Amino acid sequence: MPQSRPRPSAPPSPPPVVERPTVLLTGGAGVLGRALIDELAQDFRIVCLRHRTPVNDRRVREIRADLLEPGLGLTPADFERLAGEVDLVVHSAAATNWKAEPDSIRRANLDGTLAMLDLAARAGARFYHMSTAFVANPLAPEEQERFPGAAAYLASKTAAERVVREAPVPGVILRPSVVMGDSVTGRIAGMQGLTRALGAIVKGQVPVLPGAPEARIDMVPQDVVARAVGDLLRGGVTAGEYWLTAGAQALLQRDVVDTCLEFAERYGPRPHPPRLIPLESVHRLLLPLIEGPTFPESLRRRFHTYAELLLVFQRALPFESSLGSPHCGSALSKESLRQALVRNLTAWSTGRGGMRAQRRAQQPPQKASQNAETRELAS
Repeated sequence: MPQSRPRPSAPPSPPPVVERPTVLLTGGAGVLGRALIDELAQDFRIVCLRHRTPVNDRRVREIRADLLEPGLGLTPADFERLAGEVDLVVHSAAATNWKAEPDSIRRANLDGTLAMLDLAARAGARFYHMSTAFVANPLAPEEQERFPGAAAYLASKTAAERVVREAPVPGVILRPSVVMGDSVTGRIAGMQGLTRALGAIVKGQVPVLPGAPEARIDMVPQDVVARAVGDLLRGGVTAGEYWLTAGAQALLQRDVVDTCLEFAERYGPRPHPPRLIPLESVHRLLLPLIEGPTFPESLRRRFHTYAELLLVFQRALPFESSLGSPHCGSALSKESLRQALVRNLTAWSTGRGGMRAQRRAQQPPQKASQNAETRELAS
């Protein structure tokens, strides 16, 4: 019998196309927003709402909008079209400049959250709200009067959390502490107030600091926060409050100061350590002193800013921390935080206002010219 020819096998079927969920992100141009884009771009389609500052990232689609305008400032058709494609909302935009008018801070942080909750309700989308761990640090009445910007920021964040809890959409509250630069590269999209304060310690420009040596300065690298948020989104978490903090592993103020002084020795003599003043003495002695008529204006502004930051950003007791819990990133250690701080200082030192820029500015013109020629020949 003639042998039958084998039938040609059918070509393999192409794998099914899996549509990535769409994340609507606010605050994409900010420090944490940039890190969130890096974290989410592989698994999600990202649409960024932006107001003034463009994101300029090919991995995202940008829509110009205004969170304080009806319908986000979009046409009704555009608003409905946007709501029809969104699966998750990550609301990371916030007014964080404490020098702004308190009313504008409250409006941006509370009304902006209400606007995004409205869009999430129209879209049937899960809502992830970026709050702050420092809602757990209420200011005393005297501090609220002296630091109205910080007081407005904390009050607005507390109020925004309340409306998220009361909203008819699945909502997750995220509470990062101070977001520092990347844990590996040290880079950060924008210079933070606390980074400037640490840089001033490195330069030996801070003779006094508010707070006890054992006070905790809770800082978390931006990529650690972003990874925790990404895990929560990918894990389908729809409710709960997550503390994205160092917790019991947070560095103490004396650890932070010592690390800054050790770093300064790379560039010259170790600066004189700042004197740490207990908080009860800050209001009674330090602030009245710097607000007096004999204190230079530039130093007054600097110390007022440092006092405001450190009064809000330090704690005697540790925060809770959700890092390392299911669907919430990895826990931190003191040593990993110290290494991240050194990398952040290294990245700061190469930028404007850093130690290398300061050394170049202090060089005699002839030596600076010779160094420039040497660099040109080397390249």
